[in-house]
Amino acid sequence: MPKPVDTITTGNSLDMDKVRSEFPMLSKVIRGKKLIYLDNAATTQKPWRVIHRAIQFETDEYATVRRGSYRLGEEATESYENVRSEIAKFIGAGSPEEIVFTSGATQAINLVAHSYGRKVVGEGDEIIISHMEHHANIIPWKLLCDEKGATLKVIPVNDKGELLLDEYKKLLSYKTKIVAVTHVSNALGTVNPVEKIVALAKEVGAVTLVDGAQSCAHMRVNMFNLGCDFFVFSGHKMYAPSGVGVLFGKSELLDVMPPYVTGGEMIKTVTFDKITFADPPHRFEAGTPPVSQVIGLGAAIGYLNDTGLSRIERHEKQLLNYAISTLKKIQGLRIIGDAENRAGVVSFTLDAVHPHDVVTILSEEGIAVRGGHHCAQPIMRRFGVPATVRASVGVYNTFEDIDALADGLKKAIRVFA
Repeated sequence: MPKPVDTITTGNSLDMDKVRSEFPMLSKVIRGKKLIYLDNAATTQKPWRVIHRAIQFETDEYATVRRGSYRLGEEATESYENVRSEIAKFIGAGSPEEIVFTSGATQAINLVAHSYGRKVVGEGDEIIISHMEHHANIIPWKLLCDEKGATLKVIPVNDKGELLLDEYKKLLSYKTKIVAVTHVSNALGTVNPVEKIVALAKEVGAVTLVDGAQSCAHMRVNMFNLGCDFFVFSGHKMYAPSGVGVLFGKSELLDVMPPYVTGGEMIKTVTFDKITFADPPHRFEAGTPPVSQVIGLGAAIGYLNDTGLSRIERHEKQLLNYAISTLKKIQGLRIIGDAENRAGVVSFTLDAVHPHDVVTILSEEGIAVRGGHHCAQPIMRRFGVPATVRASVGVYNTFEDIDALADGLKKAIRVFA
């Protein structure tokens, strides 16, 4: 098993040969062709350093955490809690106690909806989300509104796929209890002005949640600058293992929230007469946590820090611009969304070829893209399409990958002509 390379940057640029050598999946051959992976908005591949760290922990350091007072258990707990501190620093949180480990962004949103939302939302209150949300940031709030007799309001988008902030301002009122929006649209790539959205929500006393699942691996985020009350993201979209995610919550909110899941380790005392819960964040981490995944997440954060998010963002922006200009030359191809500020996602349709058929043809060329509604049916309906093909870039993608994608799309056109 190769060891991680020492450096993957040259000045302000990425050394793409070294970057790609870090990811073993990129050497995989599919139907005689080397894998071209362009489904990073769904999940990212893992670099050797993440794989090595997880294996090292599993084979030489493994013990469950926060339970054993023997040395191995104490060392595992220290490693686990160190990752909590690394995450706090990575996203600019006030303290490690504001970091809650979850199974992913989906569970983190549900935790907030149940533990905070149920506590503060009542009949006649209002929750605001946007038209471009992932289902994970729609369904919990819709169910909460149905349960409490509250109203779910939706920020509309224009034809470019941008939120209409003037319309958002009209939705805000003293009835608004929660505003929950995505930082980056998984279906369109739109980067939303979350700082403005959060600031406007605060003017009416609303609490804010930002879904950062599509932003953390692609740009620097800082909780102080964003100003949001809650922020969520998933490890598997930022070069870490699946099954682990993070909820950032301001201490004053976590302190008053009841637990979402109950069981071992989230308590101080238990009798048959009375239960006293642990302080945050442990109050929200019932049961045996995903220790190995958390350790892997820590390694992924180290990878992102060493690579440099500014370099990654610059590289992906170049890829995005090249992809847009290249794909626009293909006859019959329609790009969905044209926001001024966007991340490395291109969502498109191809005349007379269903997205699933496009995905199948591309797969024969060794190219992995996503076809479907991307768990974002409302925004698909907004643009009058049932589904799109979505190509999404990551740190290891190249201009040659985009050229191969264009060639594959032209093949799809020939096949279905």
